[in-house]
Amino acid sequence: MSRAAALMPSASEALTERLTEGLVAVDSRLTAVVQHEDEFIADASQHLLTGGKRFRPLLTLLASELGTGINDAVVDAAVGVELTHIASLYHDDVMDAAERRHGKASVNAQYDNITAVIVGDLLFGRASEIVAGLGSEAARIQAQTFVRLCAGQIRDDRQAPADADPMEHYLGVLADKTGSLIATAARYGAMFGGCPAETVEIMRRYGEYIGMVFQLSDDVLDIVSDESGKTPGTDLREGVTTLPVLYVRASKDPADARLQDLVARPLTDDAEHAEALKLLREHPALEQARRHTAAVAEQATALLEPLGDSDALAVLRDLPGQVASRTV
Repeated sequence: MSRAAALMPSASEALTERLTEGLVAVDSRLTAVVQHEDEFIADASQHLLTGGKRFRPLLTLLASELGTGINDAVVDAAVGVELTHIASLYHDDVMDAAERRHGKASVNAQYDNITAVIVGDLLFGRASEIVAGLGSEAARIQAQTFVRLCAGQIRDDRQAPADADPMEHYLGVLADKTGSLIATAARYGAMFGGCPAETVEIMRRYGEYIGMVFQLSDDVLDIVSDESGKTPGTDLREGVTTLPVLYVRASKDPADARLQDLVARPLTDDAEHAEALKLLREHPALEQARRHTAAVAEQATALLEPLGDSDALAVLRDLPGQVASRTV
């Protein structure tokens, strides 16, 4: 099964074929732009190039179908978005001291932290170079997206300010850290597919919601997954704030005191980790988080109402719910 068919199962055969062909062009272009005369730099740059789902470039290709469809500019825009995403993974793995990514050693584990950071910077530069070729407006959007990515990461690594609503702060972080790049992916597709400005703006907003749904569904998966998918309780072990944890912290029920104590800190003790995971799986906060995720997915779908009907729109309408209910 092609990646297009796997990620967008409701697409017609003709649409799936166009998306698959577009993704082949994206992959070919990605391979070409990360080449370097220095073999070490070339190898490090290509380390994470294979193995990803290519969700962001696929969204760019799909959004272009709302206009005149996939063309060279759409492919370059998709490449710029994916390079930005891959570069961010290099930096994320350093910050998280990760050892694995896409089923292989992470770049920092394969080489070292300094190499991972600098090669990540190089890939950000390559992405900007590609996008600059699409014009000043695309370059401006790329720069703004990069600023939001960085701001979201900085805010994610800090506690919410004392005078801030924890939920609003968290959702704002998700919009910046995860939503902004997916918003740009959808925006570029509509832009370079020749869509009117109103459609481009709808797709930007749609993409931001999709990005938030991705992270919110990850929050649920961290609790409910089994060992065959995402390792359960990774965020709990690291003391990462997630949507279910925020609902637990906001509870006024005295019976939640023990769970509130557990989720207030990283759970490095295996027994405490197992206890917290069991309590969370039984807690109403988990269903609250599911409902919240589904509500954001519905907001994304509702944005598409003015755009009518087409094969591409049918897939775009299904996509938020698929992301919200995914199991891996």
